[in-house]
Amino acid sequence: MNIEVWSDIVCPFCYIGKKRLEEALKQFPHNEDVNVIFRSFELNPEAPIHSEGDYVELLAKKYNTSQEQIVKMNNQLTEQAKEVGLTYHLDQVKPTNTLDAHRLIHFAKKNGKENEMVVRLFDAYFTEVKHIADHSTLIQLAVEIGLNEQEVKEMLASNLFEDVVRQEENDAQQIGVTGVPFFVINRKYAISGAQPIEVFLEVLEKVKQEDSN
Repeated sequence: MNIEVWSDIVCPFCYIGKKRLEEALKQFPHNEDVNVIFRSFELNPEAPIHSEGDYVELLAKKYNTSQEQIVKMNNQLTEQAKEVGLTYHLDQVKPTNTLDAHRLIHFAKKNGKENEMVVRLFDAYFTEVKHIADHSTLIQLAVEIGLNEQEVKEMLASNLFEDVVRQEENDAQQIGVTGVPFFVINRKYAISGAQPIEVFLEVLEKVKQEDSN
């Protein structure tokens, strides 16, 4: 069973959704047959590397609402994150462009460390409030999970894997993905958003039952 997960590192729901899927898989009796694949999706491909204004200001402008409403929403999100063991500092995160972070994930995948890189980037962005488009930060994070420093530097200095990122974003468009996280199971069933663990389990069981028939 293949589960493709379209996701962006700066999406707070994506990390929560990832954690809920992982919990569902722990409870799923046939989890040894499941292969989870990270797919790239930039919420804003045009996002600048260095953003003017803080996260709350930017979101208030984007959604045409008050900063008070955004703070309230962020507080609710922070509580949801806590429920799955995550610590968010949404008032301090550094909005940025995520293309290089996605390219780094694909480089890590080539080296057998896709999941470790995804987790490290999520933690760096939401918990440690690091600037995840800064190449020195990306290199440091990659080295921490065991990737070769020089190879990472060379990859970031090139446009390697940009075509893969774009292809996966095109795939998302073809499938009809308009927001993330978006989970596609065996290219047949889709789960949109950071759904409760029970929803993931229900779909997993349904797919397994169909595969057995």
